[in-house]
Amino acid sequence: MKLISWNVNGLRACEGKGFSETFKQLDADFFCLQETKMQAGQLDLAFDGYESYWNYAEKKGYSGTAIFTRHKPLHVTYGIGIDEHDHEGRVITLEMERFFLVTVYTPNSQDELRRLDYRMQWEDDFRQYLLSLDQKKPVIVCGDMNVAHEEIDLKNPKSNRRNAGFTDEEREKFTTLLNSGFTDTFRWLYPEQVTYSWWSYRFQARQKNAGWRIDYFVVSDRLRDSIDDAKIHTDILGSDHCPVELTIKD
Repeated sequence: MKLISWNVNGLRACEGKGFSETFKQLDADFFCLQETKMQAGQLDLAFDGYESYWNYAEKKGYSGTAIFTRHKPLHVTYGIGIDEHDHEGRVITLEMERFFLVTVYTPNSQDELRRLDYRMQWEDDFRQYLLSLDQKKPVIVCGDMNVAHEEIDLKNPKSNRRNAGFTDEEREKFTTLLNSGFTDTFRWLYPEQVTYSWWSYRFQARQKNAGWRIDYFVVSDRLRDSIDDAKIHTDILGSDHCPVELTIKD
């Protein structure tokens, strides 16, 4: 079973850069999107054999998530059930027979860390949400989690030490999540591999491969034995992020 996650940084723009062709090429069972930046009715996008589910931000042109799936879910939930967090279209959960699939677009702490306090509250509440699901069945959570967990996960750790996405606070929250019973699938398989999933549009960062690994598939620890492979598709363009992949043994 193949799962793809991709922050498309505006689905309408990404569609103009070959999204549909990439979607068909990757041929996934589940295809999760973050930062769709659109409202209902702004793009007619459907694929044979897939159902799609969308969570739009109330603010136009901002945030938003979607999941295309070949497998009909038992139940679909939007948000995490906390009003403070559920206006920006950041989470969709599919309940499948054997697991929950969650796609997430984690809030960015922003310039001068002006949203760091909110981010910390989000992290605690989102972790509790995942733990509540995990009590019922295993969880696969994917998306742009807006943190480079360790120094290996970004090109320039020293100069980015207090920048959004590489603060001690954000990194510690990710550690806490993993210590709560979850596994970073790519790092589990490839503990020393240096590969990035996001590059700034500035300073020719992608050409220089001055990137960050901030897009993840994280699974309940008891799914570790089912992990077949994890990939980061650095060759796929269309966004400032590239797709990340998880394959699970059926």
